[in-house]
Amino acid sequence: MLHDGENIMVILSSPSGVGKTTITKKIQQKYPNFKISVSHTTRIPRSNEVDGVDYHFVSKENFKKLIDQNQFYEYAKIFENYYGTLRKTVDEDIISNDLIFDIDWQGTKQLSKFNNLKLIKIYLIPDSKEELKKRLIKRDQNTKEEVDKRYKSFNEDVKHWNDYDYIIINKNLDICFKQIENIILLHKNKIINPSHKSQ
Repeated sequence: MLHDGENIMVILSSPSGVGKTTITKKIQQKYPNFKISVSHTTRIPRSNEVDGVDYHFVSKENFKKLIDQNQFYEYAKIFENYYGTLRKTVDEDIISNDLIFDIDWQGTKQLSKFNNLKLIKIYLIPDSKEELKKRLIKRDQNTKEEVDKRYKSFNEDVKHWNDYDYIIINKNLDICFKQIENIILLHKNKIINPSHKSQ
């Protein structure tokens, strides 16, 4: 992978409903040099989602062809649907952009195997499991069965905290965003000024 040596890849993971997608978009809005890595998925688009912007929506048949052709850096099956990050897209985008990934712990494990990637791995959690269920219901994007399934997956998701560099509690969106922003700026500064030491 060739790039200018100063570009980084930030992974944001969390159980469903904790706010990683909202924070991902806020980072891109504030820092135009950041590009969101748009995953491929076999999930049906929600009413507010745009193909090529939120996800690349493909059939399971096409997704499995891409797996067979070794086209993904990472992919996972989550709640009966596949999600994956295409190698070609990442390799092209990282040349002139910082990248941010909105992926789960399975994808993070796979990306971590590539030692040449400058990854910053951040895991978001809610301040309580009960708060998570409230958020899943409030966002009104899932059926009751889907809410229950995502809520129950929480215990499995949080077993993978140790795979991440930072764990952040998202109790307040603005505070959470600021914490992530500070982490990103710290790592960018280290890359641009490797001899810099904090006073």
